[in-house]
Amino acid sequence: MPTVTVQVPSQPTPYDIHIGHGLLKTCAPLLAPYNGRRAVVVADENTAPLYGETMLAALSGAGVTTSLFALPAGETTKCPEQLLRLYDAFLDAHLTRADLVVALGGGVVGDIAGYAACTYLRGVHLIQVPTTLLAQVDSSVGGKVAVNHPRGKNLLGALYQRELVLIDCDTLKTLDARQVGAGLGEVIKYGCIADRALFERLESLGSREALQPVLDEVIARCCEIKAQYVQADPLDHGVRMQLNFGHTLAHALENAMGYGTLLHGEAVSIGMVAAARWGERLGVTPAGCSERIKRLLQAYGLMTERPDGLSPDALAATMALDKKAVGASVRTVLLTDIGSCTGVPLTVAQLRDLL
Repeated sequence: MPTVTVQVPSQPTPYDIHIGHGLLKTCAPLLAPYNGRRAVVVADENTAPLYGETMLAALSGAGVTTSLFALPAGETTKCPEQLLRLYDAFLDAHLTRADLVVALGGGVVGDIAGYAACTYLRGVHLIQVPTTLLAQVDSSVGGKVAVNHPRGKNLLGALYQRELVLIDCDTLKTLDARQVGAGLGEVIKYGCIADRALFERLESLGSREALQPVLDEVIARCCEIKAQYVQADPLDHGVRMQLNFGHTLAHALENAMGYGTLLHGEAVSIGMVAAARWGERLGVTPAGCSERIKRLLQAYGLMTERPDGLSPDALAATMALDKKAVGASVRTVLLTDIGSCTGVPLTVAQLRDLL
């Protein structure tokens, strides 16, 4: 079973990301340190019937008193109204600061359950059990937790480190093709920004079917890359912003089209091609990178062009509210080559022109 250890400078002890098959059924020994505690397992209406009882059994086997709370599925759940429902569930379960929240699901569940864990009683213990490829390679690692605001994605958030991440690759068997694609968008992103060899390996494999036998290795590699960024920049003030390659446009697209219309990884795929084109036009990115990225994304069945009918003015205005905005500019991640990148401040007017 691959294990990736994340050492965050601000956290006295590291946490482990365990990756394997059938892990939900065998993870009780990993939960033994929580013997005698209470836990609320936060899932959604999709993951609760699939994995809820298995997760509860594992916790009970470790001596943890458990309850399960299911949220509606979908990006629209990441809102203040659902956050208040979670606080009520924690109160009903009599959670104290010694107890824990277990986020069982995709990125939406991980983000909102993590934000609730961070802010309830000024912080309770948090375990992430991501069940989608996107969450396994991205949102479950690093400490970002958030809910959305009507004017922007993840505008209400915090950095709050989990204590354990359990990645059971068998959960991917229940995902539909779109959800798998959303995760693959983030996998390809890691190759674009930090690992040319990973990018080239994905090119060589060339399809989802060929990737399947080595997916565990690829997930572990993505977690390693994410961990390196987190360790280097735990507060997200510097190099870690490189993880936002493609996200400046992606978040604006998600907002403009209504949360949930595009899956996050689909929006990131479109955003990466756009950002590579911007970099080429600005002389930062070598010519041909955008087409190479586009071909790879299309080989894995991903979207590469933004839908028609979206106003460049409106998208640029939304991008101005991005978390990476500083003053009158937005710190935008552009490639310097496949496998390396840099941050470039762009004004709203520049972004509008580039669109």
